[in-house]
Amino acid sequence: MLYQKELSTALNAVQKASVLCRKVQKALVDVKAIEKKDRSPVTVADLGSQAIINLELLESFPDDPIVGEEDAGILRDNAELRRQVSDIVNEQVDTAAESRILEAIDIGAGDSNLTKRFWTVDPIDGTKGFLRGDQYAIALALVDNGEVVLGILGCPNFHKDHNQPDNGEGCLFYAVKGEGTYVSISGSDARNRISADMVTNGKDARFCESVESAHAAHEDHKRISDALGITLPPYRIDSQAKYAAVACGNASIYLRLPRTKAYREKIWDHAAGSIVVKEAGGQVTDFSGRSLDFSLGRTLEKNVGILATNGLMHQKTLDVISEVI
Repeated sequence: MLYQKELSTALNAVQKASVLCRKVQKALVDVKAIEKKDRSPVTVADLGSQAIINLELLESFPDDPIVGEEDAGILRDNAELRRQVSDIVNEQVDTAAESRILEAIDIGAGDSNLTKRFWTVDPIDGTKGFLRGDQYAIALALVDNGEVVLGILGCPNFHKDHNQPDNGEGCLFYAVKGEGTYVSISGSDARNRISADMVTNGKDARFCESVESAHAAHEDHKRISDALGITLPPYRIDSQAKYAAVACGNASIYLRLPRTKAYREKIWDHAAGSIVVKEAGGQVTDFSGRSLDFSLGRTLEKNVGILATNGLMHQKTLDVISEVI
């Protein structure tokens, strides 16, 4: 298998980060959300998760750049928060000094050459879902020459049966280019290969979208859904768990049209999810049918809108988008 060492290291890192996040979410009454400059909440879990993942990657691949969502600035200004993050990180990794933890988090915030090989990490994708006790994902991907070649989604609250959303057993989805997509259930060594569904028409389809209307244009999504003949209510979940839902057949379509034309998606919000869907037989493009380009910096600068489908409904959905939007 290609990227065997990379996959083993990345799976280990995401599993450790998932344990940390589960522990913090269970003690959610004690979690303090801090407001970043962009007003989105960040917690001990975000910072601890990124620290663990970056420490593991640096140990095995010290020359690989890492692009992450968080930086350690807020920890340097808050001794109590710094202590909390340090304590919970050291429960999962070999003893790391506070200074090393801060350095590991900050590595993801630096400038890197993204035209070659690099990792991109979202330590908690769907922080608002995490704070509500709902869906979130720990997302890690390896990008080589602008193409995602490995992706992992740790979804601690996810259940493969969407009819049991409150019975989240926890799933780890992962994919390597050309090797298919697999899922393992939390606490089990068993892995199962998964595939997107075979739905070809709207009456049998279900689509995913963000819970937060501020993250995506629900009204436009409904117009697209109606034009496709979809009658089932939208499957609204937070984070890249939406990609997991398409990959395992819980949904046929994932739509994301930003609220403003100027907005560009962050690469860490889609890298891991995109390969998980594609290796499960699905397809991922922007609303113009272009592949997502991960080589242009920290955003998908040339891509507007995200469409992930089972593959069979992709062109039909693109045609409807072109007519409706």
